[in-house]
Amino acid sequence: MHTAAHVFLAIAVIMLIARLFARLAGKIHQPPVVGEIIAGIALGPSVLGLFPGDLDARLFPPEILPYLDMLAQLGLVLFMFIVGLELDVTLVRGREKLAGTISLSSVILPFAMGFGLTFVLYPFHNETDAGTVPFLGLALFLGIAMAITAFPVLARILTDRGMHRTTTGVLALACAAVDDILAWTLLAFVVAVVQGEGPADVIRIVVLTAAFAALMFGIVRPLLKRLVDAYQRAGRLTPNILAIVLIGVLASSVMTDVIGIHAIFGAFIFGAIMPRQGAADLTREILERLEQVSVLLLLPLFFVVTGLSTDIGGITGAGLWQLALIMLVAVGGKFGGAFVAARLMKVPSRQATALGVLMNTRGLTELVILQIGRQLGVLDGELFTLLVLMAILTTMMTGPLLRRVYPDRAIAKDIAAAERAALGVDESYRVLVLVDDPARADRMAAIAGTLLGTGRPGKVVLSRFVAREASPVELGAGLSSNLTLMAATVDDLNALASRVQATGVPATVLSRFTADPWSDLLGQADTAEAAVVLVDADWFAANAPAGTGEGTGTDLSGHRFSVATVRLPEADAAADAPVVVIAGGDPDGRGAVLAGAAAARARGTELLLHLPDGVRLARRFGAALAALHADGLGYRVVERGEADAAGAAIRVVAAGLADGAASSPGTAAVTLWAGQDVADAELTEALGALVTEDEETTGAPRT
Repeated sequence: MHTAAHVFLAIAVIMLIARLFARLAGKIHQPPVVGEIIAGIALGPSVLGLFPGDLDARLFPPEILPYLDMLAQLGLVLFMFIVGLELDVTLVRGREKLAGTISLSSVILPFAMGFGLTFVLYPFHNETDAGTVPFLGLALFLGIAMAITAFPVLARILTDRGMHRTTTGVLALACAAVDDILAWTLLAFVVAVVQGEGPADVIRIVVLTAAFAALMFGIVRPLLKRLVDAYQRAGRLTPNILAIVLIGVLASSVMTDVIGIHAIFGAFIFGAIMPRQGAADLTREILERLEQVSVLLLLPLFFVVTGLSTDIGGITGAGLWQLALIMLVAVGGKFGGAFVAARLMKVPSRQATALGVLMNTRGLTELVILQIGRQLGVLDGELFTLLVLMAILTTMMTGPLLRRVYPDRAIAKDIAAAERAALGVDESYRVLVLVDDPARADRMAAIAGTLLGTGRPGKVVLSRFVAREASPVELGAGLSSNLTLMAATVDDLNALASRVQATGVPATVLSRFTADPWSDLLGQADTAEAAVVLVDADWFAANAPAGTGEGTGTDLSGHRFSVATVRLPEADAAADAPVVVIAGGDPDGRGAVLAGAAAARARGTELLLHLPDGVRLARRFGAALAALHADGLGYRVVERGEADAAGAAIRVVAAGLADGAASSPGTAAVTLWAGQDVADAELTEALGALVTEDEETTGAPRT
């Protein structure tokens, strides 16, 4: 078989086994990266080599290993670029002191313990194929191996459990981000010390590395902002833009390799300097392109290269107690450093324990460190194997331990508490509006503001969902692209909230990941204690379950809010255009009258009522509207023809009476399904809350 064909066969087998083990890992609630790492070990002497016929040597003969190693290094460089690209320092914003303290403690303590561990292990591992191992070099690498946290794997664990929506999850991500910056910076220095041939050479490497970082952040970073403009002009990730990114990654890797630190640092720094402002879509498309190649094709080769150097069967009796000692230092140092610092910073015990467990995650990031140590001749074969096992075990234990210290019920409680805190604790009448399309966001928010009415304390809650695939391709990376998109979404919502508040309407924002938008919308509305949930009619048709809306309150059983769907107008209505309500005497009708009266009050225009049930119902609603009428609300009961021809600004129809009648181009057509509150409420009292008692405090009617 030709060498090229043998390489292709080996790659195909590696991909197959890696995918299989990744799926098996998911079945037992482990990150797929754990399965892929184990797959790499299984294809080496630890498992495949145990079978007769030297299967590992036949599948991976010496002549193809350089090719696999080269592709693996390319995969590693792309992975480190992805890590840098996903490292979002905005996670730390507002948590600088807390995240910095916990991260520093969770790096210093395990590093010191790892350094101390060297005094015990050095006599057993002071020789490699490259010669005698310097004590300082081994001590520094053991310290780094103990101190590292895998940010991408941690993000995967958090999002799988929904903890990214809790204050604890966000704090863990912030701590891991700071931890990554500290650890990679420290590793670069350690590599310089080990690589340097003396103090002068170490100083040369450190100075050149600092100059390289200054060049990247001071000159290259501003230039890369042009990629965002090019992307926005093209409306997509073009081959030219992707080529520029890849050339930059490779060139940066070459520069750091020439300087004397590893090529991965160049890729990491290039990812870190990629533009963030307004670049969420660009980042997402870059990640989608690169992760497919990196995760499915190249990184499994890295796991196999690692696995071929890992021989579990070669661990001696002394190696077993050394592994136990390594695990004790790794877990104790990381957990202790994070837990103690968190408690000193007044973090509650449960959350501090969860932080300690999460910061112990290592995954692929640990393997990168270990491979560098092996390439530099610092780690011998047995110690390398022991540390690989430590990386796997500490990552595998994170999920089960987290479920014990932070069960699902605690997560659900914290999610609700976080969202309620974002809204503020008050008695506001809240209208939750889903702004699913940025192009319609301002008009949707304006309708929501109008439905607040006047008189009572009111607030608009602006919401948007970020869709996340149930099973994205990943190896621990990839989730931060969703987190970056979430951050950009929240920034957009905050900008919209500022525009809404400029009109005199209080506003706040909520956003969450979702795989089931309708269920999450209902849950969000319950958490927000919304009175009305406003959604676009097309979104409602696409996302509400089949049968929703067929009859009064079909899907609102147990909920205390009304659902209003709206079709936005094609043009602006006249300033004096009335509000039209078409309602019966059922809960939907009462909800429609309440919403329509609030809109008419906010606009300062006339309210036109069409009541199919006739005179008796007109008297009932007239009595309920008496206080508003005395306070200046003009309203009339009209026939259907006049209602349809009125050129209304807003047309509110009770769900049971919706018939799809055409409205004028300037009419926002609202259909309302009443929730329990409207069904049971005294309409007179609810309408009375719209009366403006103090003009100085309530302000002018909204437009």
